[in-house]
Amino acid sequence: MTSSPALQKKRSDRFRILLVLFLATTPTLIFSQADTEVFLLDLVSTTQEVDRSEIRNLSQNPGYDNQPSFYNDSLVLFSSTRNGQTDVLAYTLSDHGKVWKTDTPGGGEYSPTRIPGSEDFSAIRLDEDGKQLLYRYDWKTGKSKPILKNLKVGYHLWYSPELLVSAVLVDDRMDLVVSHLKSDTHYTFQKNVGRSLHRIPHTQLVSFVNREGGKSELKSVDPVSGATEVITDLPPGVQDVCWLMDGRVLAGSGSTLWQFYPGISDEWTVFRNLPEDEVEGITRMATHYATGVLLFVAEIPLKRKQEP
Repeated sequence: MTSSPALQKKRSDRFRILLVLFLATTPTLIFSQADTEVFLLDLVSTTQEVDRSEIRNLSQNPGYDNQPSFYNDSLVLFSSTRNGQTDVLAYTLSDHGKVWKTDTPGGGEYSPTRIPGSEDFSAIRLDEDGKQLLYRYDWKTGKSKPILKNLKVGYHLWYSPELLVSAVLVDDRMDLVVSHLKSDTHYTFQKNVGRSLHRIPHTQLVSFVNREGGKSELKSVDPVSGATEVITDLPPGVQDVCWLMDGRVLAGSGSTLWQFYPGISDEWTVFRNLPEDEVEGITRMATHYATGVLLFVAEIPLKRKQEP
């Protein structure tokens, strides 16, 4: 049975109020609710100075659009706002097609990620009552079930179908936890980490951001042994990175993409300058291993929003 428009509005208003209260009282903010958009940039065809015509806004949607990931070569998943709640949207790059993959009454989904070896995807669901768990979603039916019932996952990365690397909310921080799903065992490898988790190309390692002791440094971890190493310090204010297949790591700040070559360079240098009148405040990023395409999240400058 379909709810009436008035009832749907009442639900969405109530969920929005509860979400704001939850975020306001949570010491570690898992999901920023800024007015953001998901953009695409073809790194192969652009030079250091990027023209505004080379940037593609995939979401074009008022409100919160964030946490993009590649489902496959031609399909992108991200969280997007509709009817006052956050659902998972599938975007087809070839024809600009959009299909909603979730519609959870009383809850919203974040950080959709394809589960390796499966058509299904995982996402973090935040319910009206404040419960926050990682769920598995059937690609065809949208039906869901919890993956980790006892961990408040903020961000996650699939290392393999049975090994999950997560930033888990603990008290007023997030800890790096590796979960073995078959044995239902969980190991904490680092306390006080950031939200950016990525596989490092051509290695068996995962990168994460260490925030312990007031630091902001990029580190690697072997999810099997737990061994960690420092890669480099991050530029001021940076929380998010991603990796290119040639071993470079990218970071975004303002309207600039920065690059760092581990083992080759000693400092961050400019990779791409995006037009300041088109995007600002670059945050989450994801690259495709084969196509050289970059997904990133940013805000549209106020002047640009006010253009007729």
